[in-house]
Amino acid sequence: MTSTYQLKSQFQSLLRPLALRLYRAGITANQVTLGACLVSVVLGAAATAYPDRNYLFLLIALWCLLRMAANALDGMLAREFGQASRAGAVLNEAGDIISDIALYLPFALIAGSQPWLVVAVVLLALCSECVGLLGTAMGNERGNHGPMGKSDRALAFGVIALLIGCGVSMAPFINTLWLAMAALLLLTIFNRGRHVFAMRNAGNTH
Repeated sequence: MTSTYQLKSQFQSLLRPLALRLYRAGITANQVTLGACLVSVVLGAAATAYPDRNYLFLLIALWCLLRMAANALDGMLAREFGQASRAGAVLNEAGDIISDIALYLPFALIAGSQPWLVVAVVLLALCSECVGLLGTAMGNERGNHGPMGKSDRALAFGVIALLIGCGVSMAPFINTLWLAMAALLLLTIFNRGRHVFAMRNAGNTH
């Protein structure tokens, strides 16, 4: 299933020189993870408090892009510079969950948006990540299948935030977008679950 996750290797190649600079500067993967989470929470809190201030959504749009870079960087620092640890893996997953909640729930407050739909999208996103983690829990690879994986969600919310920030009225079609995202997340959960069971069955045959 097509997903922006398939572009991960190319994205990492672009960021590798920056990862090397961060490593030489003494910045760790966990510090990048914590920093990204903190920025997400601050931006999300500001947008929740002032949902009518479009410039905050412009900042969210920019941060969605930068956060994808931060996620790639902390992974590279962990894997390629010997900083991987169990605690770091837990911190990474927890940071992503907290960041998703903080950044995406404010969209429930924009004009015309049905709050329950945004909550449903966020909950389905969290479910998709939990299903993906089942692969790791079973000793196999993490499920990152799309079509609405972590980076896909960041892109989708980033584009919506950009339009809001530019003053585009989303009210006529915003709830249709939430329904579409919910449907894609259900498909993502199905694809990841199918992958987990396929890996489990393959393991049982050996």
